[in-house]
Amino acid sequence: MFGKLLIILSAGVAFILSSCAPEQSQIILAKYDDSQINVQEYKNALNKNFGAFKSDNDSIAKYKNFLNLYVDYKLKLKDAIDRGLNNDKQLLDELNSYKKDVGISYFLEKNLVDPAVEQLYERRKWEYRVSHIMIKHDAGGGIAKAKADSLLKVIQNGASFEEIAKANSQDGFTRADGGDIYYITAGILPTEFEDAVYSTNVGQVYPKVVETKYGFHIIKVTDKKPRIPEIRASHILFSKFDEHKQIDTVSARQKADSVYNLLKNGANFEQLAKEFSDDTGTKLKGGDLGFFPRRSMVKSFDEAAFNLNVGQYSGIVKSNFGYHIIKVTDKKSPKSFNEEKDELKLMYKRRRFEEDYSKLIDSLKSAYSFKLNEKTYTDLSKKIMGAKVGDEYKDIDSLKNLPLFNYNKKSLLVDDFLNRMNNLSEYKNKLINSQNLKTITDKISGDVLMEDLALNLDKTDSVFASLMNDYKDGLMIFKLQELEVWNKIKIDTTKLHEFYLQTKNNYIWPNRVEFTEIFTKSDSAINGIYQQLKAGADFDSLAAEKTQRFGYKEKKGRHELQDAEKSNLAKVAYALNSPGDYSEPFKDSGGYSIVKLVKKIPSTLKTFEEAKAEVQSAYQEQESKRLENEYLEKLRAKYQSEIYYDELQEALFSK
Repeated sequence: MFGKLLIILSAGVAFILSSCAPEQSQIILAKYDDSQINVQEYKNALNKNFGAFKSDNDSIAKYKNFLNLYVDYKLKLKDAIDRGLNNDKQLLDELNSYKKDVGISYFLEKNLVDPAVEQLYERRKWEYRVSHIMIKHDAGGGIAKAKADSLLKVIQNGASFEEIAKANSQDGFTRADGGDIYYITAGILPTEFEDAVYSTNVGQVYPKVVETKYGFHIIKVTDKKPRIPEIRASHILFSKFDEHKQIDTVSARQKADSVYNLLKNGANFEQLAKEFSDDTGTKLKGGDLGFFPRRSMVKSFDEAAFNLNVGQYSGIVKSNFGYHIIKVTDKKSPKSFNEEKDELKLMYKRRRFEEDYSKLIDSLKSAYSFKLNEKTYTDLSKKIMGAKVGDEYKDIDSLKNLPLFNYNKKSLLVDDFLNRMNNLSEYKNKLINSQNLKTITDKISGDVLMEDLALNLDKTDSVFASLMNDYKDGLMIFKLQELEVWNKIKIDTTKLHEFYLQTKNNYIWPNRVEFTEIFTKSDSAINGIYQQLKAGADFDSLAAEKTQRFGYKEKKGRHELQDAEKSNLAKVAYALNSPGDYSEPFKDSGGYSIVKLVKKIPSTLKTFEEAKAEVQSAYQEQESKRLENEYLEKLRAKYQSEIYYDELQEALFSK
């Protein structure tokens, strides 16, 4: 519906006024009734609808055209208000429905998603090296938390974080390394952990124990550096396994030392990889591993590679696989915010949107004095427990008009709650139990609070208020178009036939052709078939048996009547002289074809019945324009509109 407003205003080109001096901005460009349009209002409308285009002397006609459209638009708005459409109940109901839907999305994007995505982008400019001590949850929760708190105090009093981690951490992957998790960036670890890391300086321990779903954590930041999104590296691997699959690290190290010396003496890295590397997946590519992000490789390999500059190679690096010599060949630069925005938005919505949304609902409950009516909720639970969502609930008439919860001096009745619940597709036909009912109640209460926020958002957000005003104006104009144009178009067969006779040269069939095809994927097969045809074989029988075009064997190769320019097949078929003639084999997409002409019809005028749908569309368009012009002429006369083109040109192009 909102698109109707843009259609009505559209001048078909994007442009903008050159900057106006203060006195120019007040120049009057048009008058109607007791209102006027000055340069500033015109400029605002122009910018709002079309964006930027540098003005020049050749564009004055376009500016005039937009001024005409804008004046007509203002006349319609004036007429709509005079008719009372701004207070029309149906229109206001539609506006409120739109306001709820758009308002919720607008608010969440502006207040949750956009700030979080910007923060995520800024955080991901950096990577932190982090260590932690983890104490897993216990059955009651109290003992684990108390132990973590006591360990934190010991560290804060001067004990070695790394030694405490080795002795106490319950993370088996990091304990032996003093709790070292290695480098991380935002979007990898649980949000509680991430928030703590990004608020801690290098060398510091976060001052509180952090709880995640894995347990309780004491967190230390050991390094911070600008993040490199991905590097490209090559390597030469010297496997620790010999040809008999036995571990032989001594021989592997000796080979590594030997090749490393060749490299230092100027040998080509890629050639050495091809000759000596034990990585069969990369050696033929000169050891190239392609691009990879941090933490894709084992820690020792990763750390060595990410510390190299492009073109540098490492010393000998030990890993679980043996020994490596690594060369970095390229590094990717961080993407701009606009390039990463969509991906970051998905990351945020997967990871922490629900948590942030839940906090928002809690804040709204507090601000709106939300209160669940416990007795009504309990009585309702007893009545519907064990039923399925969407059932006819029995014996609830006495509850239907009772408020289930109150908020912002309003209430939601039980009947409204049940209607909303039954429309939740994700819960349809699910058994109602205490947990489901609580989850559904939380969801519906959140929806109701967000809808209330959206309905009042135009009172606090000027951008949203402007958006809603535009939409309301669009609705009113759309209603006027219905009343003055579309509803007045009367169509009957007699009028359509008369219009057809006046315009019949507009309705023409193109050259059309119907044909049969034999298609094969090989030229030898199609040539063999062609020889059979020349020897007298029946084309249709061969088509039914031999054609390999998907979906056409059951049709015996028949292509229905179609535009002769539709495809190369149709063109070849139309070029044949008489029905029954067939072509020589020719190459077509994916294979080879022979076509036989069934019927061809040269271009001709369509009959009234054949053109009826097109005639009706053209007639409606003509009548719409006529009625639209008549309506605008009435408005121009009624409101005595005047347009001052000289002032427009003076405002635009005066030096």
